[in-house]
Amino acid sequence: MKKNDGIEIMSCQHKIAHGFTLIELMIVVAIIGILASVAYPSYNDYVVRNNREEAPRELVRLANLQEQLFVDSRSYTSNISELGVGSTAIYETPSKNYIITSNVVGNTFTLTATAQGTQATNAVSYTHLTLPTIYSV
Repeated sequence: MKKNDGIEIMSCQHKIAHGFTLIELMIVVAIIGILASVAYPSYNDYVVRNNREEAPRELVRLANLQEQLFVDSRSYTSNISELGVGSTAIYETPSKNYIITSNVVGNTFTLTATAQGTQATNAVSYTHLTLPTIYSV
């Protein structure tokens, strides 16, 4: 209380709150947690679906290389390194999600992509994709 010319003046001084209370902070954390629990599985499915496109693309590319080799040497190869990709008989895609093998029987070949890592463990993903030759000579 203050005295001003014999009159007592009551002053109300309110403190202005700055920042957030703990309850407000916990509510924000809970909302972020709920959003993350919905978004993360959707993101994982999106990544797996995008990675699935790599197998058919690489199989078609290697099939074209097999056909080019056949034009040059009149034979297909089981050793994918002879096609000019990789250094081993088994080809691993650039993202390392698939391993591609080649099987030659007579004048036909079969390329098989086998899923690796998360592509192989995901329930909606296929694990094997085979591209046989359409014709034989």
